[in-house]
Amino acid sequence: MAAEEFEFQAETKQLLDLMIHSLYSNRDVFLRELISNASDALDRLRFAGLTDTDLLPPEPLRVDLRVDKAARVLSVDDNGIGMSREDVIDNLGTIARSGTGEFLSALRNAGKDSTAEIASELIGQFGVGFYASFMAADEVTVVTRKAGEQEATRWSSTGAGHFSIESTERDAAGTTVTLQLKPCEGPDGIADYTDEWLIRQIVKKYSDFVAYPIHLEIVGADDEAAASAPDPAAPLNTMKAIWTRPADDVSEDEYREFYKHISHDWNDPLLHIASRIEGNFEARALLYLPSVAPFDLYHREMAHRGIQLYVKRVFIMDECRDLMPEYLRFVKGVVDAEDLSLNVSREMLQRDVQIETIRNHLVKKVLDALADLQESDEEKYLGFWAQFGPVIKEGLLDFAQKRERILELVWCASTHDDTALTSLSAVVERMPEDQKEIYYLTGNSRQQLANSPHLEAFASRDIEVLLLTDHVDEVWLEQGPPEFKGKKFKSVLKGELDLSSSEEKEKQQDARSETEAEFKNLVAALRAGVQDKVKEVRLSQRLTSSPACLVLDEGDLSPQIGELLRRSGQQVPEVKPILEINPTHPLLAKLKEVCEADAKDARLADYADLLFEQALLAEGGKLDDPAAFSRRVAELMLGAL
Repeated sequence: MAAEEFEFQAETKQLLDLMIHSLYSNRDVFLRELISNASDALDRLRFAGLTDTDLLPPEPLRVDLRVDKAARVLSVDDNGIGMSREDVIDNLGTIARSGTGEFLSALRNAGKDSTAEIASELIGQFGVGFYASFMAADEVTVVTRKAGEQEATRWSSTGAGHFSIESTERDAAGTTVTLQLKPCEGPDGIADYTDEWLIRQIVKKYSDFVAYPIHLEIVGADDEAAASAPDPAAPLNTMKAIWTRPADDVSEDEYREFYKHISHDWNDPLLHIASRIEGNFEARALLYLPSVAPFDLYHREMAHRGIQLYVKRVFIMDECRDLMPEYLRFVKGVVDAEDLSLNVSREMLQRDVQIETIRNHLVKKVLDALADLQESDEEKYLGFWAQFGPVIKEGLLDFAQKRERILELVWCASTHDDTALTSLSAVVERMPEDQKEIYYLTGNSRQQLANSPHLEAFASRDIEVLLLTDHVDEVWLEQGPPEFKGKKFKSVLKGELDLSSSEEKEKQQDARSETEAEFKNLVAALRAGVQDKVKEVRLSQRLTSSPACLVLDEGDLSPQIGELLRRSGQQVPEVKPILEINPTHPLLAKLKEVCEADAKDARLADYADLLFEQALLAEGGKLDDPAAFSRRVAELMLGAL
């Protein structure tokens, strides 16, 4: 019987062209889609064989790839359920019609108890993956025979808007898709999909964990190529999805080797996290925490997330950024979902409740694992924190995150110990009961902060202060710091500071008023000398041994934040600091005598500048005019000598 010509039951050839050339960003995925379709067909035959064993073939279920290098032909063959003539017209002649979807719908309507079980094994949802073949082929031919039937059907198309169907013969049930590959040369040239190495790489990347063996046979090769051809009996895929196996059946060596396989990191992982989501939908995850930070950790445009997405053991996406927040971007691993709302190309996820549920579950598991590690092996955890601590603290910038959980993981330097780090929980435990705030100081280095004059009052009262040196600390603390275990965070650099108890304040009130009156004229004189540089000059309650320091008002941007904004090209409002002077310091007593002798003494302006610049240097700031500072110091030294 002559072949019949049909038009595709979709709008026009333009729709097919759009799908072929725009739906996928990588031509290699055509082989993934064909193997996925073959896997679906094998799953459906296995299910049908539960009630009709005569449908099952005598040989094992498998997928065969055959390459004819001379003729540039690639075929994908399976011994699965196959298709009838009507199935071919409906499924291959109507774009975006999914036989799998029809099958699942029929099962649900029939009320089969095992629907969920078989659904978890089916991959295709949209019925368009087959047409990706035209990205690599000038012509595609399908020969198929449905299990339980004798007649076979041949479908053929060049992707030009038409296809032909005719009856043919096939020895057994199943489907063979044959691609007449496009040439490799020319502007539209493709990769050489007759190359054994390339095929192996594609199968390894996309279909390594398909449940059925995938075999490769090279035909029509010369003697030398035939000698190196793969053994047809050896499958290309491992079929070993270790995340689906019970944890007791997987050795630590297997976990480590799998980590190195997916991450390309030759270092052993710090730990692995195996998890399973059950409920309205199912998913499995195998996550790893690296032991060493990758080189691109802070280069987000280059960073590789490393969360690979599979759907029913078929590779979908190499870096699924929707499944892990930015602050956990170093986590590597695999997520295998049984049913996800993918778009038609399987390359992007639709934003829906499933993705959010999986993401929330994974974040919880990672944070729980870190909390357990912190509790069980402090030394190991501190090694991890040294590598990834600043990145984890980026999570504090997101108000949508459970910031208390992240704060429980934070370790930092403090005035409690000169060398070791401490957890925030330990800081709170050491605090006096009446202390309501966690004090902190930010800067560029621990040594610089430890010598800061802002800490003098805290040291005299044995009050612990956090010394925070990561750039991210400035940001999350400036944007509205959270509370931790009922304690608010307070910068020792901002606002007026009075650490006295209520009783002490009452006793000191009269003495303070008297001191302010004594230094009133000096404060005014110093203010006149630096009025262009500071907002105010006042007596300090935070200094015990230094003559002066600079502080900010509550709500003012810190110098570090201002610098970050300037580097990003943003306008930064001018912020003038407050100069606090220490009335108990001998230098201020001498300056008070000079002021009392002559309030207009020209030296007071120079001394005011020196106090300001000295305080600026003490906190790691930069002088606007270092030469002028050097000159004033030299003149001061000369006068003293």
